[in-house]
Amino acid sequence: MRSFVSESVQNLKPSGIRRYFDIAATMDDVVTLGIGEPNFVTPERIMQKGIESTLAGNTSYTSNSGTLELRRAISDYVKRLYGMVYDPEREILVTVGVSEALWLALKAILNPGDEVLVVQPCFVANAAAVEMAGGVPVIVDTSVDTGFQVTGAALEAAVTPRTKAILINYPNNPTGVVLSRDYMLGIAAVAEKHDLLVLSDEIYERLVYGAEHVNFASLPNMRERTIIMSGMSKSFAMTGWRIGYVMAPNELLEAMRKLHQYLIMSAPTMGQAAALEALYNGDEVVEYMRQQYDSRRRLIVDGFNQLGLTCFEPRGAFYAFPSVAATGMSDEEFCERLLMEARVVMVPGSAFGRSGSGFARASYANSTENILLALERIAKFMQTYG
Repeated sequence: MRSFVSESVQNLKPSGIRRYFDIAATMDDVVTLGIGEPNFVTPERIMQKGIESTLAGNTSYTSNSGTLELRRAISDYVKRLYGMVYDPEREILVTVGVSEALWLALKAILNPGDEVLVVQPCFVANAAAVEMAGGVPVIVDTSVDTGFQVTGAALEAAVTPRTKAILINYPNNPTGVVLSRDYMLGIAAVAEKHDLLVLSDEIYERLVYGAEHVNFASLPNMRERTIIMSGMSKSFAMTGWRIGYVMAPNELLEAMRKLHQYLIMSAPTMGQAAALEALYNGDEVVEYMRQQYDSRRRLIVDGFNQLGLTCFEPRGAFYAFPSVAATGMSDEEFCERLLMEARVVMVPGSAFGRSGSGFARASYANSTENILLALERIAKFMQTYG
């Protein structure tokens, strides 16, 4: 019998992260610094609102766009944080996480063969999402020499007549970089000069340390050419509730809503109820978790540097991105040996793009005790290889 799997799916590269988790799942006594997920349980008052909504019998679909109450809360939230005004009825859509928001945005704007500049290192799904939407990802590399901040000149050099958009993710997964306002203005200048859209994944927007997060749409002349994607998963420890949102000018939002209607129907109802509580009354718990991450950030970065795994200072999200050059190994060999010999999971930097080669991602969204245990095991490993 012939193969019925499409060529596009056959040619799609598998996630570079999954292999290490699959191996770790077969092993005992593994400490993972691999998962990009808060180790906190969803704060109780937020969780309770989701439970109350379910017990009250609110288990049906909501509006395709999400409840109007939640969209109004998102509008109020963004105005409070950034002074931006989005119409909750025409410019905001509640999605099943940023993953759906990204696919909707790309599918809504791309014709077959359109190019998207994908800044790397980046989340493993970004380039794949462009391909799945029928576009062509054009990789724009960054390096540790510029603190993994993308320059306008690098983007300019990659623009062609087929370029439709620029896809960025700051605060960044996997590097933890927070893009400065000056670098963002460089991106904006390229977008304006070449009439491009900017797709900005800002899911880690509340998790910054001694730095300022700039909402890309707040930059001069950028609101009308920016699609903002964010959600509840990281800042509010709500990964399993699957609530994200996308904000964009009405014409673009309407196109995304059309796709969303056929693909999803609506985001989880109980998740929307919980998100409503989070947006209006969750600042205190966000700040508590942010401070905990900050403490762990300093612990893990100092630990890596002391072990010879040179690590620049991440200012956002909950990832450190140390160099493994001191071991003489490739990042893939380092991570495989570290898992098999030291029982510690880290993810090769090359999983996030070619410019991540030679580095490894370590999530500090884990307990202080587990981070200390991981550093202790890595220290013994480095005595052999460092």
